[in-house]
Amino acid sequence: MTDKIKFGPAGLGSAKEATNNLNEFYKLGLRACEIAFTYGIYLKKDEAKEIGEYAKKLGIQLSIHAPYFINLNSEDKEKVEKSKKRIIDCLEIGTYLNAKYVVFHAAFYGKFSKEQTYENTKKIILELQKIRKERNYTPKLAPETTGKINVFGSAEEIARLVRDTRCHACIDFAHIFARSNGDYKFQETLKLFDELDEFHLHFSGIEYNKNGEKSHKKTSKEEWKKLINAFPKNKKIVIINESPDMINDSVEGLKLLNENRNIIH
Repeated sequence: MTDKIKFGPAGLGSAKEATNNLNEFYKLGLRACEIAFTYGIYLKKDEAKEIGEYAKKLGIQLSIHAPYFINLNSEDKEKVEKSKKRIIDCLEIGTYLNAKYVVFHAAFYGKFSKEQTYENTKKIILELQKIRKERNYTPKLAPETTGKINVFGSAEEIARLVRDTRCHACIDFAHIFARSNGDYKFQETLKLFDELDEFHLHFSGIEYNKNGEKSHKKTSKEEWKKLINAFPKNKKIVIINESPDMINDSVEGLKLLNENRNIIH
């Protein structure tokens, strides 16, 4: 089943570097990459098309991380509209890239209750799903589990969005670990998302405190082994590493997967 599991970094680099970087990832055995549009989309359509075709040729699955400046639950309607546009723009460029997912941090609670935040966020994602379908955009929407306790995006909230809006999800186990004060909750979390045909995961070491995540750090072998041991049988899995040493960490994860095939149940 190891051929169903892909590792890769959370960054591709500039348009000029993209081909060389994809070649390097391929040589290292990495078959996934998440393009970081976290501070804005930096690729033109023709560049995206060329990169998408090249990645497909190499068998490298691309995804996108949308800009950080997104809040689908803002009291300011203009901010909600700008947030929607950022996601729509990612869906459009992602179609040229042949990207499978657009990952995004969906919302903040602000002055709203958790339930009202959920309802407000669900409403906007349903609107985005409609636009996605009307415009024939191909990437799937993938709201991400978040790492801070006071931010919308618990595993339960994201799983509920998957059920109610038919979106996909990004399960960030580093964030879950930080949000749960040192508990990955592998089995119970994966069970929440069992209906998904593929698990799109984020994973890395992480520093945290009582409020949740502080910063990502290098991923240890023990952390990798815990994740690999939690992999379910016969499920496609993509693991994007967000550590400061994301390429070497991804290679380490792949190496440990190949060394520990026998522990995958």
